[in-house]
Amino acid sequence: MSSQPKIIRKLIESIRAHQTFCVVGHMRPDGDCVGSQLALTLALRNEGKDALCWNQDPLPQKYRFLDPDRIIEQPKAGKKFDCVIATDAATFDRLGSVGECVQDRQVLLNIDHHESNTRYGDVNWVSAKSPSTAELIYRLLRAGRFAITKPMADCLFTGVSTDTGSFQYPTTRPATYHVAGDLVARGANLALICDEVYQSYPLSRARLLKHLYSTFRLTDNNRIAYFWLKKKDFTRTGAESADTEGLIDHIRDIEPVIVACVFEEVEPELTRISLRSKSHLVNVSTIAAQFGGGGHSAAAGATIPGKPLSVQRRVVAAIRRVLQETHQTQCKN
Repeated sequence: MSSQPKIIRKLIESIRAHQTFCVVGHMRPDGDCVGSQLALTLALRNEGKDALCWNQDPLPQKYRFLDPDRIIEQPKAGKKFDCVIATDAATFDRLGSVGECVQDRQVLLNIDHHESNTRYGDVNWVSAKSPSTAELIYRLLRAGRFAITKPMADCLFTGVSTDTGSFQYPTTRPATYHVAGDLVARGANLALICDEVYQSYPLSRARLLKHLYSTFRLTDNNRIAYFWLKKKDFTRTGAESADTEGLIDHIRDIEPVIVACVFEEVEPELTRISLRSKSHLVNVSTIAAQFGGGGHSAAAGATIPGKPLSVQRRVVAAIRRVLQETHQTQCKN
């Protein structure tokens, strides 16, 4: 283990030294969060540790096949832990109500790949070059010589696949393919994962997609695309918030578009935004940071108070400024 990076050794030593754990993840969990939480929890239990797995929100339908035993639970007050491990959460606030329930702990480990991570743990492994937290968990388990079972391989492959856009995003590295290949060799069920994650959308999502194509807007010479999701849209389609995952890619993939944005109504004067960039010159994490959010250079988000139209104008203006600055820089070069 001496050849492993110091931070990995420190994490493994901390895991070996403790007995009671809680593995936590961010609100509205995506595939990377779900896969990372479950794989790490299963690894800890296989080592004889007492490990709970908490998330504020229920699993999206398409990831429930990863958790047949319902390991991921909603948090409970009054619990005490030796060690809490946060996965895929850029800030402590992103844990939501879980954060309030894991205060009684000896140590907090923070494992994440978001460049906007605030290093809120006692030990922080933040690798912004990694395309997924699941890849970091894989590296941790391999370094610690933890067994990776078939269910764990399913979880980790799902995390790696979803956070790389099925290995399409430019953040995907050669090492990512090696990780994916090894997980398949260890029993990851590709047919099952592809069917559940990519080929089994509920009808409600199709209705949301119809809404998207009917209402999306283009501006700034078609370089910015955006659409709104209001509460009434969810009521009308029967969709849940989890059904929105990946919808933004449908407007991001329009050829002239550089930045795509989804505005989702949380409350009448509270809006959640998701941003995607397909240019390495446009870092949407810096845009999200202007509104108290964060994320990656190609994918970021924030939650913004204010009247909906005001929020829309401010966000679109912020995107436009970045595009103009990028254009001016290119002209100078």
